[in-house]
Formats: sequence, C-alpha cells, structure tokens
Amino acid sequence: QVQLVESGGALVQPGGSLTLSCAASGFPFSNYAMSWYRRALGKERELVAAISGSGDMTKYEDSAEGRFTISRDNAKNTVHLQMNSLKPEDTAVYICNWGYLWRNIGYSPGRDWGQGTQVTVSS
Repeated sequence: QVQLVESGGALVQPGGSLTLSCAASGFPFSNYAMSWYRRALGKERELVAAISGSGDMTKYEDSAEGRFTISRDNAKNTVHLQMNSLKPEDTAVYICNWGYLWRNIGYSPGRDWGQGTQVTVSS
C-alpha cells in the first residue's frame, strides 16, 4: 500500500523560509519521480516542483523557480521542498505525489497523493 505523508507546514512571515518533507512507502521509491503540488483556497491544484528518480533532473513552476528547491534522499525514501522568500500567494496545502518526469514532456502524476500539509504565509 502506497503511503505519502507530508510534514513541515507552518505559519511563516513573508520573506521567510520553510522546508517540507514527504515520507514515502509501499513502492520502489528510487524508480519514480516525485513532486510537490499545491492547492490554494478556491484554486485548482498546481504542480510546484518535480524531481526524477535519480535526482538528476528537476522541474519548477515559474513562480517557484529560483526560490524553491526540491531534493530527495533515496536511502530514506523522502523528498523535500526548501522554500525561501515566501510570499502570501504561496499560501496553500502542499501535497506530495509520485509520477513520471520526462525532459521534453514534463511531469505526469501517478495515482497516489498525500493528505497535504498547510503552509500559510502571513504577517
């Protein structure tokens, strides 16, 4: 049974930093790309960042580029999202997903999703 458990969400001031973690189990972790999506209130879920199984390829949504860094530890079956220079518009539930990442095509999500962790950016 696939499990994706996110943690690390919090209330943070604008300009602050936060690191999210996702612990994965129930599938061959290093064989799959991993990603972070987010869902803001009243908006559709959107891809934030993705990383290939080996970690040699990453993809970022435009507003995350340069501020967020996705990384993974295949020995611990975890994926992280380091978020810097946070803005109020980054407020959302951040959700972990496994899937497929192709260099010229992009990211395709798998069927399993975590429950999410709330990030609130506010003064």
